[in-house]
Amino acid sequence: MRIVSAEAVAAATPYPALVDALSAAFAAGPEGCVAPPRAHHGVAVDGEPERTLLLMPAWDRSGLLVVKLVQVAPGNAARGLPAVQGQVMVADAETGAWVAMLDGGELTARRTAAASALAARHLARADAATLMVVGAGRLSTALIEAHATVRPIRRVLVWARRSEAAAAVAAWAQARGFAARPVGLEEGAAVADVISCATLSADPLIRGAWLRPGVHLDLVGAFRPDMRETDAAAVARAAVFVDTRAGALGEAGDLLQAAREGAFSPEAIRADLFELCSGAQQGRTDPGAITLFKSVGASLEDFATAKLALSRLDAG
Repeated sequence: MRIVSAEAVAAATPYPALVDALSAAFAAGPEGCVAPPRAHHGVAVDGEPERTLLLMPAWDRSGLLVVKLVQVAPGNAARGLPAVQGQVMVADAETGAWVAMLDGGELTARRTAAASALAARHLARADAATLMVVGAGRLSTALIEAHATVRPIRRVLVWARRSEAAAAVAAWAQARGFAARPVGLEEGAAVADVISCATLSADPLIRGAWLRPGVHLDLVGAFRPDMRETDAAAVARAAVFVDTRAGALGEAGDLLQAAREGAFSPEAIRADLFELCSGAQQGRTDPGAITLFKSVGASLEDFATAKLALSRLDAG
């Protein structure tokens, strides 16, 4: 079996190519890739926050099949390790034999960030130059890189619960030419053009009252109904878009909790990535609108990313 390291996955999936690959996969829809809803299980561990086991398959009509196995372990933050631990398995289209295993943590970070950048290509203002990143985990740097491939990001603001973690991400961004610094939540939200949240928070971090006209909210961290990164007012003020309707209506705590509080209705979802990428629905039409993109992840993204990585590695 071929083992593809995190470094090889990163080298084979540059963000411009990856964003385009995801766009093509969403535009093709179910005809191009079958991606059933993922299975997830709570894993109770003594003395630890509950972990989540995710099983995410996808395949196409050629027989190519990709399955991602992931554990999300919130307790890893205290160990200095990524919360997302996973592997991606690829089966041969002809025989069904498992032929490759790709580093799941790197693949997940890159495809998640690329999906956010794809959404921003449709939803963020064309002149968006200031990105605020909420959270300092593995996704934070990936989101900075990915958004900078689709919008002219020059300034990066970083918030994290631990000030030293926010400072480290800001230093990483500075080393890559961005004007970057740590900020407070309200301070950053008041000036950002794009706010990208990648946390495992169960409580709102971004308040609707803080949002200025024209901002784009990118919510990728909270992936269960009991998690949220925004309050109901933020959802109520925004034009809401999602990665997939099935995933969002089943798992997106930001939307589900806002609905329970009477601030949102599922019918208010403007479009998903299938509709945006196929041209069936428009993205941003008003420069002053507040847009919100909520993703919980889809196995189609893993499929497209694994396929791109292996094709580029095979091409040398």
